Amino acid sequence: MAAIRKRKNGSYEIRVSCGYGVDGKQHNQYRSYYPEPGMTPRQIEREVNKMAVLFEEECMRGQITSAIKFQRFAEQWFDEYAKINLRPTSYARMKQLTKRVYPALGHKRIDKITARDIQRFITDMMINGRNETTGKPLSRKTAVHHLSFISDVFTYAIRMGMLSDNPCRRVFVPKQEQLEKEIFTLDEVRTLFANLDNEPMKYQLYLMLAIYSGFRRSEMLGLEWKDIDFENDLIHVRRTSQYTAEKGIYTDTTKTRSSKRVSKMPEIIMDLLRRFRTEQTIEARRLGTKWVENDRLFTKWNGAPMNPQTPFEWLKGYCGRVGVPFKNIHSLRHLHASLLIFEGVDVVAVSADMGHSVVGTTLNLYSHMFQEARARNCEAITNALKFAHQPAECVKYDVQNRGNEQFGT
Repeated sequence: MAAIRKRKNGSYEIRVSCGYGVDGKQHNQYRSYYPEPGMTPRQIEREVNKMAVLFEEECMRGQITSAIKFQRFAEQWFDEYAKINLRPTSYARMKQLTKRVYPALGHKRIDKITARDIQRFITDMMINGRNETTGKPLSRKTAVHHLSFISDVFTYAIRMGMLSDNPCRRVFVPKQEQLEKEIFTLDEVRTLFANLDNEPMKYQLYLMLAIYSGFRRSEMLGLEWKDIDFENDLIHVRRTSQYTAEKGIYTDTTKTRSSKRVSKMPEIIMDLLRRFRTEQTIEARRLGTKWVENDRLFTKWNGAPMNPQTPFEWLKGYCGRVGVPFKNIHSLRHLHASLLIFEGVDVVAVSADMGHSVVGTTLNLYSHMFQEARARNCEAITNALKFAHQPAECVKYDVQNRGNEQFGT
């Protein structure tokens, strides 16, 4: 029931109890009513009671929220929802996003935050935001991640009956010129391969396998020897290796169901795997009890799972040693995709090979490469039909020659 109290200034305070929060405190909502001049006491009583009933109904429908600040409610969302439903890596990434979101919106009541407030934050972040490590402007993808986090918090508030609308639905992320992905050229790959003999075998295997397979870094580090089918030259992707500051290195499922896949490998990779397994077995025997029993391919010196940052640091140093511009560790995956595309592999097959859940992801990521490949198709057709622009006698001579070549005459 709504409680009505008359103030000394002649206005009325309407209070509705909205239950108890997770902190154990009772949450109330308040609304004021100011009678129009000249109203009789009976008219005022009728109007204030009517307003109290409507206000109570609004509170029951969840159209009125408690006076809770965004930061406080977001932390409740982390504890009540995110920690239970999100992957540890996603949870940690969301926590990182609060560094920018809380200073901008954390002090505002969630029922007072408008689409315009959020739009200003997103737009300003893309125009003035800088990466804390590199100092480079923030990408559109970063802005999308921040907007998704804010939207998730508002969606949870709606589910809890605290709000009826998510202002993020009306916010747009400004378009940004899409930069071409940094990919090693074939000459650079040739240089990387030519100098590999001087590197530890586990890094030789990592570099070559990453290019030949296109596996994600987490998938590479999650590989175990039981995933290698030496008889049929197959590698099964069944798990990933992840890291968060809170959990350390841990084993997780693949990114999506489609990420669980089987890839056929060439003999050069299978031979390198056999040699590396032998080397790892010898090293385990040498270390004895110091060796941590583990089935992982890629490990630390003592057999424990390798830190996800280690391949990045090695590749960066190796590129510097052999004089190849460093891209990033994910560029090896992009290189694999580009080689498939330019060899004419169709988008569905590329998507399955990359472990994408939907073909649209592949098209979005590599649209520029597919466009270039289609341009090459056009050139191929043009070259094949060059005879169409030749004089009749030349066409006859050319066709006869092709026929003779075909039948070996």
